[in-house]
Amino acid sequence: MHTHDVIVIGAGLAGLRCATDLARAGRDVVVLEAGDAVGGRQRTDEVDGFLLDRGFHVLNPAYPAMQRGVDIAALRLQRFPVGVRVRRERTVAEIAHPLRHPASILETLRSGLIGGADAVALARWLAPALLGPRTMMAAPDRTLREGWDRARLFGTLRTEVLAPFLTGVLADDSQTTSDAFVRLLMRMFVLGRPGLPERGIGALPAQLALTATAEGVGIRLGQRVSRLRPDSGGVQVDVDGGDAISAALVVVAVGPDAVSDLIDLPRPPMRGLQTWWFATDTAPAASAMISVDARRRGPIVNTAVMSNSIASYAPRGRHLVQATCLLRADGVEQATETDVRRQLGEIWQTGAASWTLLRRDDIPFALPAQAAPLRATTRARIADAVFVAGDHRATASIQGALASGERAARAILAAGRERAIDDRP
Repeated sequence: MHTHDVIVIGAGLAGLRCATDLARAGRDVVVLEAGDAVGGRQRTDEVDGFLLDRGFHVLNPAYPAMQRGVDIAALRLQRFPVGVRVRRERTVAEIAHPLRHPASILETLRSGLIGGADAVALARWLAPALLGPRTMMAAPDRTLREGWDRARLFGTLRTEVLAPFLTGVLADDSQTTSDAFVRLLMRMFVLGRPGLPERGIGALPAQLALTATAEGVGIRLGQRVSRLRPDSGGVQVDVDGGDAISAALVVVAVGPDAVSDLIDLPRPPMRGLQTWWFATDTAPAASAMISVDARRRGPIVNTAVMSNSIASYAPRGRHLVQATCLLRADGVEQATETDVRRQLGEIWQTGAASWTLLRRDDIPFALPAQAAPLRATTRARIADAVFVAGDHRATASIQGALASGERAARAILAAGRERAIDDRP
């Protein structure tokens, strides 16, 4: 006799979404999470009155899976401007989404970052994702570099805006990420206005956990699973320091770095990021835009004054600045605090030496690498009683994590219907 219908291992976005859908369908579901809180890579800590996400996150409410399964209004999303602030050789320029920020159109045109040929090439590259994403997905995929070359996008818009901006978004400075994937991301930036919950990115999994428990899901923290074993048609789950638990089915929704510890799947290639969090009494600029350094003179791939967009991230009268760098698996070109402070001062055109370093987050498994050709969906069922979910099985995004959880739940429910048909007399 199995104790539960389904055990979900991992209380990240995919695991929580999967558990909720299964519970709504009448399944007895328990979630086992090794950590002390839900969220996986989406966590927020309070440090000296500041809200520090574990790494720099951006949440796009235009993601379809967000609209299907999240109460976006309850998150009290605080929005970033849809644009980029660019530190150039001698000047600082800003370009903004013309429909979101029509008052900035003249400033964008005067920035020197977008010429006529660039605008045409950008439209040529992005139009298929905006007008016919399904058709685009069915076409041959290539690397981002090849996609830009094919669209003849070669000017300053590419070299000083898109390339440095997307380096931070993708954790990839080689432009070898799937062109189709990047165009889908850019589609979401065009359609939505990204931001962050008032209480940090951790508010998203916290809401998902509340929804799950309201549907009857049991969430157990501090339960590290060490092994899965077949058990009379189901699975027995061994928990470190505790009794084994059995279920008819198991969903492995742990982080991509740990998935191969439990099931026979190779560890997916990952990309790393490092985020430095600084406190300052005076905001270095009034801009709330994400800033990039077109000169590439240091390790920082993006920086933002978080408290200019989300005042709740800092105590009253103080400000929070994030600086994100690539974190390379081989340990080469690691950022030093001296380099980070120097480049921050240059990007923001002020001194950063006196800013208080609150924390540095090293996240070697920040994002699954999204190579071409893009595989937006991967089979959820990998054995008779074992399923897998996570952004590494879909697209490297919050959308991918949520959609993967939904897909795993659908696969389990479909398997149950098939079994019921087979059991008919």
